[in-house]
Amino acid sequence: MTATAKVWFVGAGPGAADLLTLRAARVIAAADVVVWAASLVHADVLAHARPDAEIVDSSRLTVEGVLPLYRRAAAEGLTVARIHSGDPALWGAVQEQLDLCRALDLAVEIVPGVSSFTAVAALVGRELTVPEVAQSVILTRLEGGKTPMPPGERVRDFARHGTTMALFLSAARSGQAQAELLAGGYPPDTPVVVAHQATWPDELVVRCTLGELAATVREHRLWKHTLFLVGPALAATGTRSHLYHPGHFHGYRRAEPAARAALRAHPAPPAAAGTAPPGGEETAR
Repeated sequence: MTATAKVWFVGAGPGAADLLTLRAARVIAAADVVVWAASLVHADVLAHARPDAEIVDSSRLTVEGVLPLYRRAAAEGLTVARIHSGDPALWGAVQEQLDLCRALDLAVEIVPGVSSFTAVAALVGRELTVPEVAQSVILTRLEGGKTPMPPGERVRDFARHGTTMALFLSAARSGQAQAELLAGGYPPDTPVVVAHQATWPDELVVRCTLGELAATVREHRLWKHTLFLVGPALAATGTRSHLYHPGHFHGYRRAEPAARAALRAHPAPPAAAGTAPPGGEETAR
């Protein structure tokens, strides 16, 4: 293997090419070979590639089909940019490729990307961790799909927390998803955002309630490239973080005495017990 051989696993973000990070764009621009899946990644990201770069569409390839390319990279000292949708850390099938590259003594590095769940939150103008409403976000998918779920990871059990949930890879079984979420304890009027191809030119973002989820998915004939955001934070208003409260202090700002006294006289309710205490410097929100 030559010293320059390297494989970069690049997060392409949810779709829009201008949501690539600066590092991702630089890596793609420098690569000898760019591997991308036309079924998952928008073609606009290829605009960052060199004119003489080799472009490989992996949408019809297995991991074994990409392996010869990695072997060639090791033998010829090539730099490969392997582009994954969203963030490679989430359902990216990256670990098996990292194992292959390391077995070939290929240098590897991961470039994080914008995940679709944060992109969808931005599209609907919502914060997923609203003070006194939801301070956790659960990222999961419905059990029973192509890849088995580990024991103990069930949507119904996660739903019992009542916090914000991002449900990936589940649109094809929306009726089952709705039933599991309801069985776990979310009320039927829980707000839901259904997002298809978020940030793509043909994106579709629809709001509904949990009781309407399956019907909404059927109405729009969605079955893939669709994400559900579920939880009370998606409609919450009227709360505020202590972080920017005039009664809160930290290493860069003093508290206003009157506001400090008022804040201490009205501590956060039990629902916000997981947030930082008003006198600390932690920036939990």
